[in-house]
Amino acid sequence: MTASPAGSTAFFALALLTIAAAVLLLLRYYLPLRTTPAYVTVPVFLTIALPASIVLLVPIDLASSAGTKGIWLGENVVYKSWRVMYWLTFVLSWAILPLLGEYTDSGYREPKARALYSVKSNGRYWAIMLGTGILGLLYFIWYNGFHLDDLKGTVMALAYAWSLALAIYLMGHGLVAFPRSLYRYASITGRLKRLQAQAPKIHERLTESMDKLDQHEWQVVQLKQRKNAMTREFQEWIDELAEKSSLPESRASLVGRTSTATVPPVITERYLADLTRKLKRARHAKVRFESEWDRLLHKAIKTQAILDSKASQRLELKASQFQTRNGGFLHRTSLLTPYTRYLLHVHVIPTLFYLAWVLTSLASLAVVWSECIRSFVRDTKLSVIGLTVVHHPPSSRGQIGFGGQFIAALWLCYMLTCSFFSLTEVKIWGNRALVRRNTYQESATWYSLQLAKLTVPLSYNFVTFMPRMIVHETSFYRLLGKYIELTPAGQKFSDYFPIIILVPVLATAFGLYKKVKNISGFGDLLEDEEDEAIEAAGTGGWREGRALIEREIQASSNNGSLGLTPRRPSPPGERYSDNPPLAANAESSSRRAPLGRSQVIEEEADGGFFESFGNRVKNTFETRDWNLNFERPRWLGGENEVERGQRSRGAAGGGAGVGGERGGGLLALFGGRPEEGRVRL
Repeated sequence: MTASPAGSTAFFALALLTIAAAVLLLLRYYLPLRTTPAYVTVPVFLTIALPASIVLLVPIDLASSAGTKGIWLGENVVYKSWRVMYWLTFVLSWAILPLLGEYTDSGYREPKARALYSVKSNGRYWAIMLGTGILGLLYFIWYNGFHLDDLKGTVMALAYAWSLALAIYLMGHGLVAFPRSLYRYASITGRLKRLQAQAPKIHERLTESMDKLDQHEWQVVQLKQRKNAMTREFQEWIDELAEKSSLPESRASLVGRTSTATVPPVITERYLADLTRKLKRARHAKVRFESEWDRLLHKAIKTQAILDSKASQRLELKASQFQTRNGGFLHRTSLLTPYTRYLLHVHVIPTLFYLAWVLTSLASLAVVWSECIRSFVRDTKLSVIGLTVVHHPPSSRGQIGFGGQFIAALWLCYMLTCSFFSLTEVKIWGNRALVRRNTYQESATWYSLQLAKLTVPLSYNFVTFMPRMIVHETSFYRLLGKYIELTPAGQKFSDYFPIIILVPVLATAFGLYKKVKNISGFGDLLEDEEDEAIEAAGTGGWREGRALIEREIQASSNNGSLGLTPRRPSPPGERYSDNPPLAANAESSSRRAPLGRSQVIEEEADGGFFESFGNRVKNTFETRDWNLNFERPRWLGGENEVERGQRSRGAAGGGAGVGGERGGGLLALFGGRPEEGRVRL
């Protein structure tokens, strides 16, 4: 080691500032910082920044305990840094953010009522945690006797065990899904087919979210008609809801005739709070699926342009009205000519993605191998991760230099990336999602606390890949590891449970979720969206998506001609807010009518009857795939791709109406709900 850690201290401080700046940029990307209250922004910032510093702290801790010529700090500095980071993260993720998430999601007006609602919502969760903690404390006392540290050790060990179980599953899923997503993106044709196959589901969800919002806002219209018979407080509350409503009068009458939602005869505070909460969630869902739909359309237009450029070897990427953000530097710069842009998008970028797929696949194999070797053989000398981090000079003690620290940070970042990738892909989190500049506050708190819960157990799991001589001298082991290994059950759990990673790895690699789908009812939640897209592309579902995309682009380019009304209920780039524009300015919330026979008649009017009939017969036979079942063409009265897809999905869903319950099986036994359900982690 060097005589003084002054240079390492300066590097550590500069790295922390860099992490803080990166977290601020991340929050700015997903949250409107100017309108987000500080009591949400500050806890979310800390819950992301503190775990992110672990990627820096783990390599420094390993090197400081093993002896190094790289970045090192004093033992007391490292230990106190771990204490501050761990306990702040623990309190934020297990107490503050759960309360804050329910507080922001509450529909009550007064802060006191919102706080009481938050405490009641978390009461059952805390009761389960308290009961489990008491059982763990009794085991600690029975094995070690009564000590004051037993309570702290019980809390830390139980939190580690639960978080490790979730982290191992998510990381195992991501170790396969993340490299596979890179491989699939490299194929331009396959990328376009998957986008087209995803279009019907996203469009259906967008329609359902808008219908659900209309249903809730229709209740507000009914309440406004009856508000004179209520108290002044309720009248003001209803006026606030009415001001935030975006249901136009032209649609209010239609929704009123078709709506099944009714207002109870007696209006209570709980009913108004529940309605307010549903309105907030419905607006969030509408903004979310609008963003997804616009992003899909923009990607489809761009991918189609890249695919078409293979013939001319010239690529022009024009700005699209569906573009949710400005193009990158490569799109705006004049250094790229149409030919060099063609080379970049058709040859260079796919090659880089194939290369990234190979590297990430090898990295995933190394992580799985290291987990299995550590659990089965109990020898870290065969661990690929341990061999790349710890260098073995002629002496008996391994050392970690700056290169080993850098490699350790890369390994840890990859493990965390796979876990976070699964966190955003696995569909069991209800109505939560990350939306650019429009993320719901409750979703932001939920994702940040899950990030904090996953980082600590995965970091300690990574440390155990190193030789025991080094691990037992780290400050991380002094803080957490000794309490995990204080009892035989805790030590066995830490040593052998990570082998469970083979279950999600094999299930994701061989598509075992599809076999679970018809047995337990959980298949719809666990199945990969990319797999669903590929399956839909093979059965013709992409044709319906292609028709939807073409219809949207055509209607937008014609500015609502052909009898179509604009779909977009929110201007492009508008940020999510619980205070949407007034109903007078919300006529754009009307949805498009499906293409029907009226458009066919207008198309036939362009030419003579016999000329049009001949062209249709010729196109039918030239474009027909005779390997498939013959279907009546649309010009002879058959259904178009959109209508046929909607009818088939309606039949498969058992005739459920808009916003009806989906899924079943064992999911109902656990209180699962399709959109507004909660899965407590």
